[in-house]
Amino acid sequence: MTAQFDPHATYEPDPTTAAALWHHAGCGCRLHARRGFAGAVLGAGATLALPSWARDGVQVDKQSTLAKLVPADEIESAAAQQYQQMLQQAAAQKALAPPNHPQVIRLNAIAQRLIPFSNAPNLRSTSRAANWKWEVNLIGSKQINAFCMPGGKIAFYWGILDTLQLTDDEVAQVMGHEIAHALREHARERMGKSAATRGAIEIGAALLGLGGGGRYLADMGSQLLTMKFGRDDESEADKIGLDLAARGGYLPTAGVTLWQKMGKANKGAPPQWLSTHPAGTTRIKDLEANIPAVQGLYARAEKPKQRYAPPAPSASAAG
Repeated sequence: MTAQFDPHATYEPDPTTAAALWHHAGCGCRLHARRGFAGAVLGAGATLALPSWARDGVQVDKQSTLAKLVPADEIESAAAQQYQQMLQQAAAQKALAPPNHPQVIRLNAIAQRLIPFSNAPNLRSTSRAANWKWEVNLIGSKQINAFCMPGGKIAFYWGILDTLQLTDDEVAQVMGHEIAHALREHARERMGKSAATRGAIEIGAALLGLGGGGRYLADMGSQLLTMKFGRDDESEADKIGLDLAARGGYLPTAGVTLWQKMGKANKGAPPQWLSTHPAGTTRIKDLEANIPAVQGLYARAEKPKQRYAPPAPSASAAG
């Protein structure tokens, strides 16, 4: 049943909860409700042995050792709680799409094509990703936004699908980009850098408000409220997103059309989702420069047997 879902809900997270904080961190937010991916299918897919050609693709640097200052398990636990809180809030506002909604089915189908390649050797992903319980949800909001939290909690807002009228190939680029942030533990790394700067080694306890680290909790909330991934993180996520999408059988050139749509929709002013990304022409040039590295992956990849349409455009999208 989809009667209880309003795709154009004026959804806003409750600012009094921790869940609200992550959303304003730019390209990486939260949400909940265990309606994931036919559990065993994705769980098994994420650990599949990769063919030799799958070792090709984009190249990324090693992760900063500063990320190790922050306990990964506690970040993922806190993220899961925030994701759950947000989905509960969305459901209360009739802004949470049910599992059988056509666009939720579409998002899950695309995710199932990307997740199995999250352990490709060239991506240098966290080994923890093999055990993540991936989820995808759709939120009724006009915001142009999408994210993947630590631990594999993915969410799309209706606005990004409706306003931009994204094709499956473009959705794969957005999803791959967001997944990349989680695989490369960009949030953990940035918190680690902050911990090193401030000497807050007990930040892990702070995330849960436990022990002596409890005094840092409010500070951590402030970090999540204002944290934005740096341009290096965003550029790396673009590259990895291109790689994951190509492995899943989605057109690499869709990365270029996606950002062209973004620029047109916002008339030159970047939306929240793009607030820290390299701007316009620079991003497109960088994507074009990396397309040759993934063309072989795309050529050899199994292509999707089913294609999905974007939502019927709303009046605002059509205008």
